[in-house]
Amino acid sequence: MNAFDPVLKPLEWSELDERAVKAIKALAADAVEKVGNGHPGTAISLAPAAYLLFQKAMRHDPSDPEWLGRDRFVLSAGHSSLTIYLQLFLAGYGLEMDDIAALRTWGSKTPGHPEYRHTTGVEITTGPLGQGLASAVGMAMASRRERGMLDPAAAPGESPFDHHVYVIASDGDLQEGVTSEASSLAGHQQLGNLILIWDDNKISIEDDTNIAFTEDVLKRYEAYGWHTQRVDWTSGGDGYAEDTDTLAAALDAAKAETGKPSIIALRTIIGWPAPTKQNTGGIHGSAMGTDEVKGLKSALGLDPEASFAIDPEVLSYTRSVAERQGAQRQAWESAFTAWSEQNPQNAALLARLRAHELPDGWTGSLPEFEASEKGVATRAASGKVLSALADVLPELWGGSADLAGSNNTTMDGVPSFVPTEHATKKFPGDPYGRTLHFGIREHGMGSILNGIVLHGLTRPYGGTFLQFADYMRASVRLASLMGIPTTFVWTHDSIGLGEDGPTHQPVEHLASLRAIPNLDVVRPADANETAWAWRGILENRDNPAGLVLTRQNVPTYPRGTDGFGAAEGTLKGGYTLLDTEGTPDVVLVGTGSEVQLAVEARKILAADGVQARVVSMPSREWFDKQDDAYRESVIPSGVKARVSVEAGVAQGWREVVGDAGRIVSLEHYGASADYKTLYAEYGITAEAVAQAAKESIEAAS
Repeated sequence: MNAFDPVLKPLEWSELDERAVKAIKALAADAVEKVGNGHPGTAISLAPAAYLLFQKAMRHDPSDPEWLGRDRFVLSAGHSSLTIYLQLFLAGYGLEMDDIAALRTWGSKTPGHPEYRHTTGVEITTGPLGQGLASAVGMAMASRRERGMLDPAAAPGESPFDHHVYVIASDGDLQEGVTSEASSLAGHQQLGNLILIWDDNKISIEDDTNIAFTEDVLKRYEAYGWHTQRVDWTSGGDGYAEDTDTLAAALDAAKAETGKPSIIALRTIIGWPAPTKQNTGGIHGSAMGTDEVKGLKSALGLDPEASFAIDPEVLSYTRSVAERQGAQRQAWESAFTAWSEQNPQNAALLARLRAHELPDGWTGSLPEFEASEKGVATRAASGKVLSALADVLPELWGGSADLAGSNNTTMDGVPSFVPTEHATKKFPGDPYGRTLHFGIREHGMGSILNGIVLHGLTRPYGGTFLQFADYMRASVRLASLMGIPTTFVWTHDSIGLGEDGPTHQPVEHLASLRAIPNLDVVRPADANETAWAWRGILENRDNPAGLVLTRQNVPTYPRGTDGFGAAEGTLKGGYTLLDTEGTPDVVLVGTGSEVQLAVEARKILAADGVQARVVSMPSREWFDKQDDAYRESVIPSGVKARVSVEAGVAQGWREVVGDAGRIVSLEHYGASADYKTLYAEYGITAEAVAQAAKESIEAAS
């Protein structure tokens, strides 16, 4: 149990609470009816449960939505957006009746699915089913990591950094594979601060879920290592009573179980007590119709002709929730003040983390790599960067989806984040460790990373092969939509992967990821670009980044000598790596491992009297953010002869090279062979780049 939690036993449930719940049900029906579309049924039947959470069980303060000590709430069933909007309205988070009436309309605070940073009190954009629950696992992991950083010696439940993550999920959430991945990991991690209410109403868009979903969910979650409970408001099908006392007792039992995450299967009837559409797919995702709305209100004992109505006395009561939790807030504040005084260094760290600032001089820890023709793989360089930053950036933590040795995502000497009994000889660790092991769960990893970022204080990263970014696309897209700085590390970035063959060799992935708005795709050319890429990623908090790294060695260029430009140009997204005297005849643009081909092609062209500028463009997105003058200085508009080279599909490069330009690319899948053979066989060579340059010069003349 937590020392600062509101008391649920005995549950104080008055006539005002009953009236509030009835008002929620009517308002849910009114809002969907007004706009003509939406999801009223779940918001109606879950009204007592959501109200119990926001008014009785959760620790929060509407006047301080970013309060460090708050519990987190995730509506994984995001289609039932009214479930959270109505609670935010009642509690006083800034939503008013006009906002409820503006549901799903242009410019409203109440869009079809709750959106992070759009509506105060919404902690996450869930959208696709399953993402919310999976990300909530990340929030629970972040909470434990943050406690371990800041207050590891406190007794369980006594730290101001102890709180719960509450989730409401639907049948649909539990059918999505991403929740299986994340829930399995949550049980393994023994996340006792995670509490899930599953709305077991057995209805989805296709009506009765018996058509597709008949497993015993609680047995599955028991096998995952969760604490399981069932609350049946249907009394086994013999009636219906919204028994908030029993649900409150289940929540208390979930809080008491600190060694396992908890799931409460809440058996409800969707849309209850609507007269004819309750317990049907028709009330799941459609407006109810005028007569049905009136019938619902009559069944609730409300005026069937009144719309968007709530008694001022009820609203005054619900908006006093922070006042009613005043004793708990004061106890938390006292504990937090005492912690701050006793732990001044950690208090200073917390202040920096809350301000989202990096420490002074941190860039001095970034390694510099000596020039080398043999070079190193950029994945290896990335691993050295992470290890170098371990001491200076305690907020930086991460791991991989069972590919630690391949992704180089493990900081040297850093313990794993894992219950002590699950630590291994190779990976010693403890519950407050730092190296993450996601298992072979790429989709779950992406969602969990988002949840860690949203929790607020740390900077996580997670690695896998670039090919498997396909499994992560939904979570990558949501990170981009929310504008949060999740870092995805994708290695083995091309046919350079070699012998594993076409199933593991990404071809279309760079173009596909660049198509995601607000995602920075960063593919450094050598070790020093990799260090600068990490700097650029960590200095940015406005959106996510995908760091794309090689398996094979690439040359480390002699920066500042032999004509090579400084690797600092990486921060611009594109820069002149090697220049010519005067205006170049052709501009050669490369990314990642193919930059070396442009460098070699420049020599071939020089022997024929052709002057070529080599541009390294690790990030198209960063380059596009530069001003016109800078971009003109790198790729002059007057030089129409241009060549791009990248071991992937050509899509997206025409806008860089122009009509007269040429694109050296790969328009088919790879094969199983060593990478040098593959590059030669597929014509991705310095000679091919030089020939393309000559063709482009001719086309531009």
